[in-house]
Amino acid sequence: MGLSAIGDVVQLWLAMGLAAAMLWPIYRSNGFLVMAVATIAIGTMIAVAGAAFRWPAWVVMLVTLGAFTVAGVPLAVPSHAIGGVLPSVDGLLDLFSGVALGWKQLLTITLPVGDYQALLVPAFVLLLGGTVLSGSIALRVRYGELATIPPAVVFVLGILFGPADAMAPLVLGLAMFVVCVSWVSWWRWRRRRAATRRFDRESGPLLRFGVEVRTLVGAVAILALAVTGSVAAATAAAPRGERDVLRTAVAQPFDPRDYASPLAGFRRYLRDDDVDRTMLEVTGLPAGARIRIATLDSYDGVVYAVGSATVDSASGTFVRLPSAIDRSGVAGEQLSLDVDVVGYSGVWVPTVGLLGDVAFQGGDATTLEDGFAFNETSGTAADLGELDPGDRYHLDAVLPDEPRLSDLAETVPGSADVPRITEVPDELATTLDGYIAGTDGAGARLVAAISALRTDGYISHGLSADEPASRSGHSLDRIAELFSGTRMIGDAEQYAVAAALMADRLGFPARVVVGFAPESAGVDATTTVRGSDITAWIEVDTARYGWVAIDPVPPVRPIPEEDPEEPTPVSRPESIVPPPADRPDPREDQTDPDTTAEQPVSPDTTLEVLLQVLRISGIVVLVVLAALSPFLVVLGAKARRRHLRKTAPTTLARIRGGWDEFADLVVDHRLPLPPSATRSEVAAAVGTLPSRVLAAVVDRAVFAPGEPASSDADRVWVAVRELRGSLDAGRTRRERWRALVSVRSLGGGAVRQLLRRPGARS
Repeated sequence: MGLSAIGDVVQLWLAMGLAAAMLWPIYRSNGFLVMAVATIAIGTMIAVAGAAFRWPAWVVMLVTLGAFTVAGVPLAVPSHAIGGVLPSVDGLLDLFSGVALGWKQLLTITLPVGDYQALLVPAFVLLLGGTVLSGSIALRVRYGELATIPPAVVFVLGILFGPADAMAPLVLGLAMFVVCVSWVSWWRWRRRRAATRRFDRESGPLLRFGVEVRTLVGAVAILALAVTGSVAAATAAAPRGERDVLRTAVAQPFDPRDYASPLAGFRRYLRDDDVDRTMLEVTGLPAGARIRIATLDSYDGVVYAVGSATVDSASGTFVRLPSAIDRSGVAGEQLSLDVDVVGYSGVWVPTVGLLGDVAFQGGDATTLEDGFAFNETSGTAADLGELDPGDRYHLDAVLPDEPRLSDLAETVPGSADVPRITEVPDELATTLDGYIAGTDGAGARLVAAISALRTDGYISHGLSADEPASRSGHSLDRIAELFSGTRMIGDAEQYAVAAALMADRLGFPARVVVGFAPESAGVDATTTVRGSDITAWIEVDTARYGWVAIDPVPPVRPIPEEDPEEPTPVSRPESIVPPPADRPDPREDQTDPDTTAEQPVSPDTTLEVLLQVLRISGIVVLVVLAALSPFLVVLGAKARRRHLRKTAPTTLARIRGGWDEFADLVVDHRLPLPPSATRSEVAAAVGTLPSRVLAAVVDRAVFAPGEPASSDADRVWVAVRELRGSLDAGRTRRERWRALVSVRSLGGGAVRQLLRRPGARS
């Protein structure tokens, strides 16, 4: 393998290495690094062997397919490799199915994916195919510049399939641009060197070396200018925040809107058929720990539901969980729990604390593992396969240390983003004002409101004859009924929603959690979870503690008889105390006192759209300029050279400059010239009468005694302009463009100076 081929291989490794680096945020695992290095090496060997032995294209394809089959399982599906090196039947099935299915799976799973299942297959296909194709083009095709296309395609696909937050996009993008331009320049220099050697066989070796050096220096200078312009453009257009990628546009695997809210079926667990039924058996549950079924953060005034990004971006997104979530930075008790599903069923997967990892067991383990989805924002787990009696799974989690309710008196609302609650019942607002009257501070008001709610409320499910009536549901009218009766009667469904509405009104981001609160049998024993253990609580976000669980449900105690002659509600104050006039809402931007609700300040949507269009257009223009910068540099250099020649200080210099311009045009149009050509020989190579006339005029001006007239210089430049048109005549648009941006005449000045044509200057 010659030096030229070695140079191509080095450029290939650089380009494919950068393409692999753009795939790194998707995987972030040692398995990916091993796969990438080995795959690029295998692809290089196939390309080199194909070029060395002159394999036809179909042989290269067969060898590549064989390498894909043999090396694919140990590199892309290592969990199914026999001894880590031999492919198994299951591994081959995953390998070939991953070629078709892996792309969609990559877009519906949380990143990074590591070497989860067969998700390394898409990267393996890209790197192997890109390396073989690019290497074969570079080593076997006449126009080797096309070898830059496969690495660039892999690089772009890495962006599209990657995370929304870019990882060093400017550095990697600029590096790929530089490598591709340098590879193209490398090929152009090699062809230029070969042409120079053919033209200058009669010249000495020292002259040929000088020509090659000057040509290389010119190419490097152009590359440096292009890189400088690209840096400036890329810096101005650098992405800020998140970027739009494929995963932001692809539907996620689980949409909670397709399922009823767990809170809507709250009292189903309390009916005769289910109240004493064993739902779950949990081993390793510590005392006081609650089991989360789902977190509800989206309230429309009718039902509190599990939110998702399809409803409100603040609710987060349900994605597949390819690997354990790192909880090492969370202070709390490490949990290892085994859960047996007995009477429970449904799409929601009960969890405890902050989930770290889940592993399903039993006959449906594969189906449940493939259908599992997790919302990191809300901590809710779901499974499209749905849990059924007999299923089992293992949980690794952390039960975080949490403050008591009284500890929240000194805290302030946190900054977590949750879907906004736009309306609360007037009865709740009035009662809340009475609860917090005379209390200062958001945290103290929250403690006062929750404490009063627990004190004034009574528990009744309304399912038996000896219980007072208690309507199910948690719509606005049901919450209004809770606060408007002579007795505050409801159960965890109503009290949790009421507490969340109160917390939200006090400025705290809040959400409702529905789950089980069983009496633990100890971490070394199995805890039986029954339907009667169903409950609901709230979580509020605080600046000091983050999300904190609060139980707003009143204790079970006797409910007093309703006295019709004493209609004053137990929970209502004797007089309504208006809220303090200067109390700010921590979560709302305050309006000016002179601003009224009838005069809202609405943004100028037309201006916003115009600014967005201008911003996008500006970015597109900058990207286009960055891509065209090498050509713009060449055009600028030629324009500057032409201007200096045309405005030379003497008439003779202007005439010589006109000839130099014509000679460079001849070189850029790739007309064959003899070595050390004189003006007459250049004109003869062009083969037109105007070129011969121009050569004679310039020779007469150079050799005649005295200074030529200024009009002679003007006529020379007019002739040069006309000859440019004649050189372009009859050529295709591609040939004219190639001559326009050709660097053949920029090796070190005018081409005559580059090739030292004494006959043309004498």
